[in-house]
Amino acid sequence: MHILFLATESKITMNMMFDKGLTTFMIVATSLVMLMTPGLAFFYGGLGCKKNILSIMMQSFVSLGITTILWISFGYSMCFSGTMAEGNDLFGVIGNLDKAFLNGVTASTPLSPERNFPEYIFVAYQMMFAIITPALITGAFINRVTFKAYVIFLVLWQIFVYYPFVHMVWGGGVLAEWGVLDFAGGITVHATAGFAALASVFFVGARAEKNSGPNNIPLVAIGTSLLWFGWYGFNAGSELDVDAITAQAFLNTDVAASVAAITWLGIEWTTGKKRPTFIGLMTGAVAGLATITPAAGYVTLGTAMFIGLCAGMVCYQAVKFVERKRWDDALDVWGVHGIGGVLGTILLGFFGTTAVNANGANGLFMGGGLSFLLKQIIAIIFASAWGFIFTLGVLKAINRVVPVKVGRMDEKKGLDLGYHGEVARQ
Repeated sequence: MHILFLATESKITMNMMFDKGLTTFMIVATSLVMLMTPGLAFFYGGLGCKKNILSIMMQSFVSLGITTILWISFGYSMCFSGTMAEGNDLFGVIGNLDKAFLNGVTASTPLSPERNFPEYIFVAYQMMFAIITPALITGAFINRVTFKAYVIFLVLWQIFVYYPFVHMVWGGGVLAEWGVLDFAGGITVHATAGFAALASVFFVGARAEKNSGPNNIPLVAIGTSLLWFGWYGFNAGSELDVDAITAQAFLNTDVAASVAAITWLGIEWTTGKKRPTFIGLMTGAVAGLATITPAAGYVTLGTAMFIGLCAGMVCYQAVKFVERKRWDDALDVWGVHGIGGVLGTILLGFFGTTAVNANGANGLFMGGGLSFLLKQIIAIIFASAWGFIFTLGVLKAINRVVPVKVGRMDEKKGLDLGYHGEVARQ
């Protein structure tokens, strides 16, 4: 009876330790971000040709498993253990291994005195970002990369690109100390993945059937819906609190996506073939979501609308530029995510305001000097260049061990049947 009382008392104490509202919010936000990876799978699966639906979807889903193992083993620690200010990371570029296998972290460990919810939830929340980031790249090289090579690439890219930039920007590394801001992943997620996608296109070349077109537009719509829905957790959850900034980031996310979607649709309708397409509407929405991401919790609602307008125009032109250059970025990863991440990060340097977020900075047009804008530009160039260069180098290295590009016969037959022995529809 005494043991039961102690156990009950301990449970009550542990439960009372945390802010229940914030804890619940972060669990919901984490679940929303997790949903984005299946959403991406549907989005890409619908855009790809029907004989490769499963292969492209599997590349997203397999990241759920592999990334989780990496993250719990050492990824979380490399990103969020040690800081440059404390001198216990590696030159401000990567963290240490003090929290490998979540050493010292239990279910009753709070993230911080200011963020009074379990660190376990923060581990899971950030893990969802790590899961979807390399999966974004796969849209560029659908139908052309062997599954074995992709798995190796997935592991190496996270360790040498994603983890360092997360630590540098969000984990107390050199870019954070320098004053660079990225609310939810314009630098760490979209720029690194977008420019990695472009490098992969240059390495693997064009598809054998480049003009096959989407196989299932309603599936793309389902994917877009899940991505848009999940993005609320992606951006609003990045405040790691429930306050006015959370609300600002939430509404900014929706407004930017909506404006970008209509802008993209309007450009299509008035230029070229002069037809408004459902694919264009959905692609524009994703471009707006990617572009507002770095600025979501640092700008006003009016600025979010302007960012959505810029996203629709600039990302549309980036996609058309790729088409003119005949680069086979199959699902427009560079034009939407890469350019979106760059654009949003730079616009933050112009329009960020401490009136929205005291922990932010005033941009050039909001009373700040040129310094913050230059820091944003340098950081985004650095991230984009590293994502591109490392990807090109690692694909060449992997190709020495296992073939990266599929054979022409397998590509024509389809990767679903050739590599996985399955087909989406009989």
